[in-house]
Amino acid sequence: MMDDRMKSMLMQKPEYIPVSVGILPSAWMLHREKLDAIVKKHPAIFGKQDGQRNYDQVWSATYMEGAHTDVWGCVWENVHHGQEAIVTKHPVPTREDVRSLKAPEKDAVLPHGFMYLRLADLRGFEEVMIDFAEEPPELQMLIDTVLKYNLRQRDIWLSNQKEKGALFCVGDDLGMQHSLAMGPEKWRKYMKPCYMQLYKPVRDAGHYVYMHTDGMIYEIIPDLVECGVNIINPQFRANGLDNLVRVCKGKVCVDLDLDRQMFPFCKPSDIDAHVKEAVKALGSPEGGLWLKGEVDDGVPLENVEALCDAIENYRGYFRKK
Repeated sequence: MMDDRMKSMLMQKPEYIPVSVGILPSAWMLHREKLDAIVKKHPAIFGKQDGQRNYDQVWSATYMEGAHTDVWGCVWENVHHGQEAIVTKHPVPTREDVRSLKAPEKDAVLPHGFMYLRLADLRGFEEVMIDFAEEPPELQMLIDTVLKYNLRQRDIWLSNQKEKGALFCVGDDLGMQHSLAMGPEKWRKYMKPCYMQLYKPVRDAGHYVYMHTDGMIYEIIPDLVECGVNIINPQFRANGLDNLVRVCKGKVCVDLDLDRQMFPFCKPSDIDAHVKEAVKALGSPEGGLWLKGEVDDGVPLENVEALCDAIENYRGYFRKK
């Protein structure tokens, strides 16, 4: 039986807008039972909650305070336990190092930041931006090495799918707050072919592609759709609602990342107005819209509750009375 997520993705008139709220470990560590009480009041978002919760649990080594080295040799450092780390030591600091770089033998699926961000993690942001500007041969060598590894991880995923219709979920932050880091022309030249190679076999095998990508990326959303993306997860603030409506509505399903940059500072009533505005602009009875919120320890509990209330309320905005 087709659920509302599938119906919305395929524009087949879901009963409800699919919704979710992500809660970072740092929020659980701070608010604990008080946050749990809010979650239990919203089973339409979180499902039925049974059993004891470990409020101090983290889901990744990079969410732990201290240093962590990944399979590529990138060193992640974290000073805020319960939130994501950043890469501070890059294993390929020079172009000469690129020439001797070998992909890991260990398989590690496709983590957040698997393609474009992986280039920056390996080289360092400033160095890889210079590479994109100057276009030395080492840039394509680096891309090819990372892409080959990712294709292997993609093939492992494909081999594990027993039936058609699975969701291939990936994340790579392609934008910054106000632009693409390298601009759309360089992105289309160097990065678009990578995503095309990664996603096309997934689609050809009868599956679907969900892509999370932070930053201002509305300029290349049509390109990502061309690469095979079925559901795009963009940020509200970085892209602007009008831009998302223009490039997405009726063309690709949007799992809208609601404006998490306002959640720590606004009033609860602002959140309700924000969610309603997004639903009216991007939603339709046919579907094509999911809603996603994310909160950390900087969001007051009253705003967490307001977010859950608004999402639960407006998910039925187009429901037949």
